[in-house]
Amino acid sequence: MDDAYSRSVSEVLEAFGVDQGKGLTDAQVAENARIYGRNVLPQEGSTPFWKLILKQFDDLLVKILIAAAIISFLLALFDGETGLTAFLEPSVILMILAANAAVGVITETNAEKAIEELRAYQADVATVLRNGCFSILPATTLVPGDIVEVGVGDKIPADMRMVEMLSSHLRVDQAILTGESCSVAKELDRTLATNAVYQDKTNILFSGTTVVAGRARAVVVGIGSNTAMGSIRDAMLRTEDEMTPLKKKLDEFGTFLAKVIAGICILVWVVNIGHFRDPSHGGILRGAIHYFKIAVALAVAAIPEGLPAVVTTCLALGTKRMARLNAIVRSLPSVETLGCTTVICSDKTGTLTTNMMSVSKICVVHSVHHRSITSEYTVSGTTYSPEGLIFDAAGVQLEFPAQFPCLLHIAMCSALCNESILQYNPDKKNYEKIGESTEVALRVLAEKVGLPGFDSMPSALDMLSKHERASYCNHYWEHQFKKVSVLEFSRDRKMMSVLCSRKQQEIMFSKGAPESILSRCTHILCNEDGSSVPLTADIRSELETRFHSLAGKDTLRCLAFALKRMPLGQQTLYPEDEADLTFIGLVGMRDPPRVEVKNAILSCMSLGYSTAESLCRQIGAFEHLDDLSGYSYTASEFEELPPLERAAALQRIILLTRVEPSHKRMLVEALQNQNEVVAMTGDGVNDAPALKKADIGIAMGSGTAVAKSASDMVLADDNFASIVSAVAEGRAIYNNTKQFIRYMISSNIGEVVCIFVAAILGMPETLIPVQLLWVNLVTDGLPATAIGFNKQDSNVMMAKPRKISEAVVSGWLFFRYLIIGAYVGLATIAGYLWWFIYADGGPKIPYYELVNFDSCSTRQTQYPCSIFDDRHPSTLSMTVLVVVEMFNALNNLSENQSLLVIPPWSNPWLVGSIILTMVLHIFILYVKPLSILFSVTPLSLADWAVVLYLSFPVVIIDEILKFFSRNNRGRRFNFRFGRHDLLLREKPATNEAYILHFFQYIYCP
Repeated sequence: MDDAYSRSVSEVLEAFGVDQGKGLTDAQVAENARIYGRNVLPQEGSTPFWKLILKQFDDLLVKILIAAAIISFLLALFDGETGLTAFLEPSVILMILAANAAVGVITETNAEKAIEELRAYQADVATVLRNGCFSILPATTLVPGDIVEVGVGDKIPADMRMVEMLSSHLRVDQAILTGESCSVAKELDRTLATNAVYQDKTNILFSGTTVVAGRARAVVVGIGSNTAMGSIRDAMLRTEDEMTPLKKKLDEFGTFLAKVIAGICILVWVVNIGHFRDPSHGGILRGAIHYFKIAVALAVAAIPEGLPAVVTTCLALGTKRMARLNAIVRSLPSVETLGCTTVICSDKTGTLTTNMMSVSKICVVHSVHHRSITSEYTVSGTTYSPEGLIFDAAGVQLEFPAQFPCLLHIAMCSALCNESILQYNPDKKNYEKIGESTEVALRVLAEKVGLPGFDSMPSALDMLSKHERASYCNHYWEHQFKKVSVLEFSRDRKMMSVLCSRKQQEIMFSKGAPESILSRCTHILCNEDGSSVPLTADIRSELETRFHSLAGKDTLRCLAFALKRMPLGQQTLYPEDEADLTFIGLVGMRDPPRVEVKNAILSCMSLGYSTAESLCRQIGAFEHLDDLSGYSYTASEFEELPPLERAAALQRIILLTRVEPSHKRMLVEALQNQNEVVAMTGDGVNDAPALKKADIGIAMGSGTAVAKSASDMVLADDNFASIVSAVAEGRAIYNNTKQFIRYMISSNIGEVVCIFVAAILGMPETLIPVQLLWVNLVTDGLPATAIGFNKQDSNVMMAKPRKISEAVVSGWLFFRYLIIGAYVGLATIAGYLWWFIYADGGPKIPYYELVNFDSCSTRQTQYPCSIFDDRHPSTLSMTVLVVVEMFNALNNLSENQSLLVIPPWSNPWLVGSIILTMVLHIFILYVKPLSILFSVTPLSLADWAVVLYLSFPVVIIDEILKFFSRNNRGRRFNFRFGRHDLLLREKPATNEAYILHFFQYIYCP
């Protein structure tokens, strides 16, 4: 029943045909079970493991590599090769692909855990009325129409409509569903609101929420998937994982590269058709196969086989650095996504705020004999820690707050009119609450006020252990005053009272809504001398004005305190006793914004209702606005906007309030449709669908397991400021990723140029496939990985986020790739030519003889044809390729900065990788079993000198290209952030690197 909240109790009971006093009969239970099913969240079939594996190979470059491996193996068998030689190249390629597939499978498997985590929020048992008798049954057996009784501590087993209140009130903690920091009072009356959201449905108990006060009975109106929790599950199932911007661009680049590779391979094969009949091949078929092998080698050379592994390694390194920033990464690709985030959607409660109610203002009557009747105090501290100071209106700290009568009695009343518990958790090293947040805030206030009569206060309290300090003052008052009777809070009275006995005195302490307390007061307690004087109309007016200021302008949640002397021996309290009270004072409390937030984003905006705009003002989001029209919407108002108006509103919206899970997901989708890269923060079950839908979901470390499982990253310290640091790290990772992609691609272009030019000129093979594999995997892979350790540029946060359409390789950068790659390829061929034509140890044959080597056996020559099988020239060209790529690795310490500005030792990992690579290369040259395997031979000192002469110029060429990059390409910077419940935008350009305005997203333009 979707509209149970708008129907009366009798209408709901009649719809299910249930007697409120007897419950369902067994026959009705069986019939409803047949119609509605069981009260469980259905388990969706997970993707078969074999499909997950196949999915990892659904990539064009991967398919080309697989085809190259198979063809290489078949050609080796066709040529009669056996043993390690035939299997080496295809085996290495397949091993790389298998490793990358394993990473992908693990990542996708983790994503499916979020849905299963929802089951943890389902109740195990329920107290059910059936056949006129109550019994405790498994919650899974509930059916619509069942009458269920719930009390303090119970987890709601299904969506239920309230039918009977068994206590004066019922309060439910539904933070996991709505994100509200305070519990919600429930009632029996129908809800008349149109387009009601969860917060409006005050007569509905939602599945998975918890009762924190009172007892009641309710009728089940929704089970399993037809509950609020079920709708969250369905939303998560409908959400498909989005590809990260880097993955999209790498795929696009891979497709482009695959087309280029295919074209070049076909061109090489076609251009050499005339050579198929050369006698050296032994027939046209073998000639065709020979050049087909060259084409395959070209494909192997062009595809950076190590790129996926290096990307994964770089991202993994980034996760370690981000972990030190309290950002725990669950999905590796999300590391880079942060760098191009344009909108950060962030929850208010627990992310922008501490999610710990805290008393921040106290208002008391100072004296009726002064012009200024009231005094106001400010309380420091924003957590449940009992450490904080109290300041007067002039900002002067009160050294002994308990010496002031009103503050002392407020502390007494806060400690005694309280059912909560404040304790220290040594494992988490923080203070935790049990009970209502507002009551815990009062316990913390009592600790901050301290105790009277001790000159060493409050320093003496600091000597206690944290466990003793948590409630030391509260325990003192509880031992001083014996509780005799409690008059519970009720909705009509809006207050609670406690009767206490101390030293033959009976005193009633009361707390409640200021309007309720004030209407029952006839006297006031003066803070100046502790005297009690009559409450006049002027004083009452002044107190009401102060209350409206705290509740209105400051949007604090206010409570008032009062006391009354009771007859000696009274043992029970009655509502009639709550009259002729003496007013003590007012306190205002709030869920305070984190101190770091304003510094991290300079301006911010948050989700909430009446408190939302106040919080935004506190953190600066509304500083530039006088009129909030068009900048602040409720979720329902925003949802009702026509598509064009909604799109326009997204460009200016600052505040979005009263948000349900579906609204959050809708907002993320709307932003993504405008080509925004959306990061979303959250901690509750209600945030899970949007966390999963966002380009990067960021869960709070203290959040629910569902939110963490649906997210890509977890903030261990729940601090929004950590996101800013993580964004900087994400940008640095992307820059490094672009650098090693540039390095690997330019190196591979060099290999393609080498093979292509050699094939066009008709030269022998300069490099064989196994040598190309060695270069691509070892000599390229190690420096490329080390480039991931490049230091973060000092101006990394001054640049605007890159556009989602921006290619990884484009324009000027691609031109630089071509120039460097062309030189690498030509230098490699030059080393091959030098040995044949100029080397003292070489044959010194004319160039014409070299490019016509295939006809050597049919002509009379002055040299044996076996010289073309010598391993020296290919060894020299391979070594030139390795060394030139080491110099090229140094070029990639920075995209545009000179090596004179960022020297090689700025990245010791890169220097170490270059040294290790050269050691490995020398190892295969001079250790015989390996030299035979790779068809190489030792080089002389003269050979090494030529290698250096041919390799070093790549540094000079890139320095020239960097010079043009620095001087001919101007840059303009800005940054934009956004958030799911909030939006964040940037002010006009300033001298700051960027200015964040908190919106319900977090926008950094």
